[in-house]
Amino acid sequence: MDKSSIITFSNSLRNKLVQEVKDRAAFYGILPDKVLPVDSEHADSIVIGGKVYNKKIKNQRARLVKEVAEKGYEKVMDEVTYTWFNRFVALKFMEVNDYLPVKVFTSSNADRKEPEILTKAADLDFLKLDLDYVLDIKAEGKDEELYHYLILKICNYLHEIMPFLFEYIEDYTELLIPEYLLHTDSVLVELNDIIPEEDWQEVEIIGWIYQDYIAPRKEEVFANLKKNVKINKENIPAATQLFTPKWIVKYMVENSLGRLWLESNPSPNLQDKFEYFIDQKTPEPEEKVYSPEEITLLDPAMGSGHILVYAFDVFYEIYRSMGYLDNEIAPLILNK
Repeated sequence: MDKSSIITFSNSLRNKLVQEVKDRAAFYGILPDKVLPVDSEHADSIVIGGKVYNKKIKNQRARLVKEVAEKGYEKVMDEVTYTWFNRFVALKFMEVNDYLPVKVFTSSNADRKEPEILTKAADLDFLKLDLDYVLDIKAEGKDEELYHYLILKICNYLHEIMPFLFEYIEDYTELLIPEYLLHTDSVLVELNDIIPEEDWQEVEIIGWIYQDYIAPRKEEVFANLKKNVKINKENIPAATQLFTPKWIVKYMVENSLGRLWLESNPSPNLQDKFEYFIDQKTPEPEEKVYSPEEITLLDPAMGSGHILVYAFDVFYEIYRSMGYLDNEIAPLILNK
């Protein structure tokens, strides 16, 4: 895995996104030092700072203004940037690994540049699109508007499957989605070009990207510490979170979960699959474990879930060694 490209990617995408988010906020009259009031309201529009907007943004903008008043401009901009960063990275990871029904950022046709989700918009029944709206704006050549709509729709589709990662989008984060996603200098350049596609296939890439994303904040926290500025609860994550490399994860899981099982159920074939397992004489366990269904594994500081992902693999091998069918193993691991 090319760690330098991941650092470049995280820095470039973060910096570009935060500027895009601030530009969108400014478009709606929300600036670092002031918020423009609503001048007037009409049947289907509102006027802010002399500009006319569709009235449907009224409530979303009002919530954004409220958040800025309560938390401060910079904090809200950082939060929205992080939200879109996470969504784009998750979508890219799922796209490359064929976890999505349609490609969001690239085309399945090497001769086309338009994202597949855009070219197949009229056929994406699973997204529950407003087909009349899709056909109308497609006929008008409003590809940017259509692409925004499709990204919001696929995020909300994934919310039904993974609500812990994709919050339902109908709030102010929708207003602050980057504007020109189809331009040649958009954030899609970072997503598609900087990190080699084979690296996106590595499950640990999410953790490395996150660590590099928070690196500037971590440097700031420790610089302030040298100035006798104490670390508060808001800064603890940036100061303490580290991504655990793969070999350490394997060592930890194989010599905890793996050892727990092998002490009660010796199996040379299974043990040979554990690259970092340390074979040592141990006392006979007081309580033996005879079924993998008896074991529950907890990672109280899971972060991006690297340890849990490898623990799943070890569990899988344990279940297979006991003769379980492949199609029944995953639900047992997750539900027992």
